[in-house]
Amino acid sequence: MTTPAATTPVPRLLEGRHALVTGGGSGIGRATCLALAREGAAVCVADRHGDAAREVAETIAAGGGRALALTADVADEAEVRDMVEEAVAAFGPLQACFNNAGIGVTGSIGAGRLLDEIESGDWQRMLAVNLTGVFLCLKHELRSMRAHGGAIVNMASIGGLAALSAGAGPYVAAKHGVVGLTRQAALEYARFGIRVNAICPGHVTTPLIGDDPQRLAALATMNPMRRLGAPAEIAEAVAWLLSDRASFVNGAAMVADGGRLAGA
Repeated sequence: MTTPAATTPVPRLLEGRHALVTGGGSGIGRATCLALAREGAAVCVADRHGDAAREVAETIAAGGGRALALTADVADEAEVRDMVEEAVAAFGPLQACFNNAGIGVTGSIGAGRLLDEIESGDWQRMLAVNLTGVFLCLKHELRSMRAHGGAIVNMASIGGLAALSAGAGPYVAAKHGVVGLTRQAALEYARFGIRVNAICPGHVTTPLIGDDPQRLAALATMNPMRRLGAPAEIAEAVAWLLSDRASFVNGAAMVADGGRLAGA
């Protein structure tokens, strides 16, 4: 009788790592927190909605993982600084960060409005959260990581690589800025053993794109796969980028859009 060969367990991508996710209370952020915990990381779940962050952290803990909920508005530098300090105090040095927090269409932005129809206040708010917020997170994360290295992923978008429909101007500008900031950080911090990349999703079923059936159907038809992405699909890409399996990937803007930009 032949004894079956023993199988070697596949090591988890982020075993023993300390991860921080902003905007972790919903959508892609929530899915990423769960994925990172499943891959062995202790996860600090940061969100400006404290209840949402706590729900995700409790879900991770219920599954046997380690997690801490933090409340922070990424547009406020003092809150970002405190967020990073609390994360380090809880689980030790940061090793993996996903700067995901952001906003979508709001106020005078969207609804097919041209650039000259957009209010300055809405423009400023979009950049404050989607671009300056990423800069502030990078600033304090990089400062914390310089002594020991690590990996960072910034949330960009296909709107960071190409123009979108009318009304998306401020969003497109902010996300192009995130891609540029990512590349600059990658060049500056590689010598410290820190990798910085961006993820560029297409349309994904999250609260940011709403739940209007007609709009969702129209967005799906723009994609050669004839569907929208799922948050978990983006989370898997982020987990890989944060892991050592992506050890030679630096300064990249990884597209995860089902082929939307393939013909661009």
